[in-house]
Parts: sequence; C-alpha cells; structure tokens
Amino acid sequence: MMDIEQVMRLAPVVPVIVVDEVEHAIPLAEALIAGGLRALEVTLRTPAALEAISAMKQVPGAVVGAGTVTNPRELDAALAAGAEFIVSPGLTEPLARAAIAAGAPFLPGTANASDIMRGLDLGLTHFKFFPAATSGGLPALKALAAPFGQCRFCPTGGIGPGNAAEWLAFEPVLCVGGSWVAPRGVPDKAAIEATAREASKLGS
Repeated sequence: MMDIEQVMRLAPVVPVIVVDEVEHAIPLAEALIAGGLRALEVTLRTPAALEAISAMKQVPGAVVGAGTVTNPRELDAALAAGAEFIVSPGLTEPLARAAIAAGAPFLPGTANASDIMRGLDLGLTHFKFFPAATSGGLPALKALAAPFGQCRFCPTGGIGPGNAAEWLAFEPVLCVGGSWVAPRGVPDKAAIEATAREASKLGS
C-alpha cells in the first residue's frame, strides 16, 4: 500500500467524487484514469459510495480512496470496501488513532494551527486544508504552513480550474482536491477525460 505522500503525488488534482448510482462508478473511473488522474476520492455521502469504491478498484491504474470519513466505523467500512486511502473533513483523535492502527494512508482535514498541532502529536504530517476558500484561501494557508515546515497539504473546497495552478505553485501543496473534474450525475466520459487531461497538466 502507498503512503499518503505517494498518493498525493500521483497527480496534481484528486477528483472529489459523489456517486449516486453504482453503474456510474466504472465509466467515471475509466475517464479520469484516461485523463491522467489516478487518485480518486469517493465521498461517503451517498448509499452507493462503498459499492462504488469496490467497483472503481477494478479499473487498471486506479488508486481509490474514501472521502468524508468522520469516525472509526466509517473507516472500517471504507477499508472493507477496498479503499486505499482515507480522507476526512476534520481531525479527531479516535479517527486518527483508528486509521494509524489500520495502517491506512490518512489525510485529515485541518483549518487552523491547533488542528495541525493535534495531528503532529499523533505523528501525522500530511493534511487536507478544508474548506480552503472559506478558511482564508491561499494567504491563510501560507501563514499557517510557515511554522510547520514539515507539513504538506491538499487544499480542497472552492478550488477549480481558474485557481488550482496558484495553489499548486505553493511548495507545501502536493495536490488539490476538486469536484469540477467529475461532476455529479451520469458520466459524460469524453468530457470528463478532457477535463481530467487539463487538470493533470496543472502545476507542471
């Protein structure tokens, strides 16, 4: 299993995916992989999410993770479905300890220095900066990252093709999360592949 830094370095953009119908999962993953985006975050926001993770894992090249994981019970369910990394909107000690104990690559959400310090106390150095746009944007992350030189980030929330490159130019940012590459609903494979291809060139 990859560690979380390896997952974050697979591509500049991690698609944040909401799957309503399991049959959408494989075409969506195929389009994203064809466009060069390998790390796929399936959010646990729909009843189809766990089944979608299992389905997407069948697509060659896909590294499929679970997002919106908020407690150890959801962590266990995601890992049982085959999730290869775990993303959370926040950071709690029970979830972090469970993820570490399971050996799961874990990306918890942080929005302030206390969150980061709590993560560091648990041995974590890689964080999701969330919600990025409404937590002060890039100036806030630059200020926040300054005292924590060992930390690396994946900003998510309010990031799109218009501002992703600016975030990616900041050295502690290894990737960004975004839902624009994989819109909710029936996948238009050609359109998603084209969008993914553009996203995969960001930051290069």
